Amino acid sequence: MKLNIGDEAPDFELPSTGGGTFNLNESLKDGKLVLYFYPKDFTSGCTREACGFRDEFADLRKSELRVFGVSTDTIESHEKFKAEHKLPFELLSDRDGTVSGLYGVYNKLFRISNRVTFIISREKKIISITKNMFSPKAHIDAAKGVSG
Repeated sequence: MKLNIGDEAPDFELPSTGGGTFNLNESLKDGKLVLYFYPKDFTSGCTREACGFRDEFADLRKSELRVFGVSTDTIESHEKFKAEHKLPFELLSDRDGTVSGLYGVYNKLFRISNRVTFIISREKKIISITKNMFSPKAHIDAAKGVSG
């Protein structure tokens, strides 16, 4: 499935760090959010991206923009990654790639998510899409642009 700006974001539920379950529809009741898909915990690009969102987190929150990361890693891996890098946001585990597939970012060959960031409005509309596998900073800049 290919999603575009203006499309309705597909609803889903995934296990989340902290022992919870993330539901898109429920989360959007609290306002717009960043949903960033990334390939793998503890890799250099993914670590730069996560830490970039961490470093901008306070400013993003002032703009009422919340951040959630999604990859095919396990919750256990996510918990370690989150703790090691002091991430103030939740990571979601899409083990079988179903949600990554819904959002058109699943790489079947490597069984990982591609690096794509969606910013979703409270009304469930996609307001920004950033696709850039090699520049994690582009994803943070896009979120800052929407929040500012």
